[in-house]
Amino acid sequence: MRPPTRISAHPRNPYEELAQLADPEPDFSVYDPKDPLELGLTSDPDDDDWTPPNHRGKSRFAALPAVVKLTAAAVLCTLCLLLADRLAEYYAQSRAADKIQKSLGLATRPDVDIHGFPFLTQLLDERIDRVDVTVPDVSADRVSLAEVRATAKDVRIVGDAPTSIKGAVIGDLDGEVLLSFDDLNRELGASQLKFTGSGADAVRVNGELAVAGQDLRVQAQAHIQRDNERSLTTTLDGMQLDIPRVATYRPGTDPKHSGLRLHREAAERISSEGARLKALLAVPAIVDRLGVPREYVRRALRSEEELHRLTSAPKFIERLMKVNLVDVVLEHPQLLRKVGIDPGVVEALLALKPPELSERLSLSFELPRSLKELRLQHITVERDGIKARVVGAGLRIGQSGGS
Repeated sequence: MRPPTRISAHPRNPYEELAQLADPEPDFSVYDPKDPLELGLTSDPDDDDWTPPNHRGKSRFAALPAVVKLTAAAVLCTLCLLLADRLAEYYAQSRAADKIQKSLGLATRPDVDIHGFPFLTQLLDERIDRVDVTVPDVSADRVSLAEVRATAKDVRIVGDAPTSIKGAVIGDLDGEVLLSFDDLNRELGASQLKFTGSGADAVRVNGELAVAGQDLRVQAQAHIQRDNERSLTTTLDGMQLDIPRVATYRPGTDPKHSGLRLHREAAERISSEGARLKALLAVPAIVDRLGVPREYVRRALRSEEELHRLTSAPKFIERLMKVNLVDVVLEHPQLLRKVGIDPGVVEALLALKPPELSERLSLSFELPRSLKELRLQHITVERDGIKARVVGAGLRIGQSGGS
């Protein structure tokens, strides 16, 4: 039998029952910020300075030792300084070439090579140790110098280096000039001459020279010498001018080597033609120089047989070729035409004096007046031309002012 149900004197509150069924309130007094979900996951006490992980990893440069970093920085700085030094030198060489070309009035821009390292320290000191200069094609009187090479030492810069350089003063200069045979042949080509070396101080001249409208073959030897240490002059000897197939003229006062003498071809032609030969034999001066007795000559003039006998004698042609016709021609101008020689050409030849011929065949040159501090030394004739050493001191380039 079920026990009887008791009825409480105080009826239950339904809200209280619901409250008992709800979750308990959290206890914030034991809250751990490192484990907010109370999962029991605690962090290491040494991880207070935690940072997010670097998924890219460390840079390679940062991983290098400090000594390597310093070495790399030093090398980079050195390369930058070296590049700056080379660029400054290149710029200075270009400006120097412009200054030299302008101050000396050169037609061709020179090549300038500055020596010494580093350059910037020399520039700041306003003094360059050494500069090599090559100037092609320098005008020098009648001809031009093929090349001038010079080494300048102790070059003092004039102006405010490096920003405002006005010029320079060369303490000492030593170089070489070349008078090329190729240039001589081209520049004096109007006379159709060719120059070649013929010894330490001599130049052989061959070619043609126009005289009285006719081209005569010319040969000569020019000896080179200095004149006042500023110019080069020549003296000619062994000169001869040939009238083709007729005669050779050698100017001068020596009777053994100078004068007008027939070529073999002309002598043989005259000796084979009775009329021309008789015209020569009619001149006593020629008879005397032939060394033939006058009696033989008188018989030859009267008899063709005797004339033939005379001309066929041994060495008659050689004797006729040795006769100097210069004074004979002057005394008997009509004789030239009788023996088949153009008198106009011979007269023009005889009118040419050695000084005039020397001028026409001259190899002379003088250093430019703007280079008054320079002097020529040790002139020699070599295979490619005439070379001379050039020296000087205190040469001023550009607006160099006083020393």
